[in-house]
Amino acid sequence: MTLARVAGELGVSAMTVSNAYNRPDRLSGALRERVFETADRLGYNGPDPVGRSLRRQRTDVVGVLYSNPLSYAFDDPAAVSFLRGLSAVTEGADLGLLLVPAASGSSGGRDPRAAAQAAVDGFVVYSMSDEEPLLAAALGRDLPAVVVDQPFREGVPFVGIDDEAAAREAAGHLLELGHERLGVVSFALSPDGREGVADLGRQGGAAFHVSRSRLRGYRGAIEDADLPWPEVPVYECPGSTAALGHRAAGALLSLQQRPTAILASSDQLALGVLAAAEELGLSVPGDLSVVGFDDVPQGAVADPPLTTVRQDHDEKGSLAGRMLVSLLRGEDGPGPRRLPTRLVVRASTAPPPRLRAATGGALP
Repeated sequence: MTLARVAGELGVSAMTVSNAYNRPDRLSGALRERVFETADRLGYNGPDPVGRSLRRQRTDVVGVLYSNPLSYAFDDPAAVSFLRGLSAVTEGADLGLLLVPAASGSSGGRDPRAAAQAAVDGFVVYSMSDEEPLLAAALGRDLPAVVVDQPFREGVPFVGIDDEAAAREAAGHLLELGHERLGVVSFALSPDGREGVADLGRQGGAAFHVSRSRLRGYRGAIEDADLPWPEVPVYECPGSTAALGHRAAGALLSLQQRPTAILASSDQLALGVLAAAEELGLSVPGDLSVVGFDDVPQGAVADPPLTTVRQDHDEKGSLAGRMLVSLLRGEDGPGPRRLPTRLVVRASTAPPPRLRAATGGALP
């Protein structure tokens, strides 16, 4: 069944039937209904979407470049919140969303074809490494694009936070409480899947801007307190899950000089640290203080509730969506922006045991 046969049945032009589907404002409501009723009766399902996209040179779909496995997009609360904010905007603009994950090629390397071949009108780049092949393939298509969190690209609109300042504030909070033995549980420094304690060389060569910035913030606060950064163990995780945080905490808390406080690069990692501490019989915050990053809902109801850095992932997604929609429409929209963060102090942090003993349990 074709559009032309529907037009012949109605005794109208093929353009009239096409307008019923593509330019409804050009027809009266009564005529549109006649077209649709006739099409339904004859078994015509409307113009072929692929052919229509080719003619219009538009897909009405936004691609979200995502460097982690797709399961992360649905399991990680921060990613879920970001996608919720983004989808609310694209839905309001009658646009669909296509998640474009970074798959591995047959040789084990990253395969950029997913971005090169995605049928989309523009891209939202969500937290990728500096050298991600998927990113290069997407930007090489010269489609409208917005980068969220990382990496920064000259000329590409950007949405993010001041990760270094936020991390510095988190570390400063623990230092003000009197902690001197700190550890860090970081998500990936580079996309090679490595896990374990990262030496200074690996820290300095990190391919993820956010990881570099947060380590720089932690280090700045610690060195400002005249404490040696090289003595701070940094455990690198290849992702951001509670299971990885649990493993990292097990390694850090088994050190001969175990930390009295741990800074985690995400709340998911921090929740794993809390679970590991409980298994080891350590009290939080009695024996160990823990600070997360993100302020996901699970952190507020953890036992104990998690001290963390709050950032608004919903607004981050919404702002990125508004920026891209404006670019697609050729309109002036919101410009590049760094969203504010705030340290939320809850019950997972307290002075270290030696200071509580010296002050009779009172805060110093």
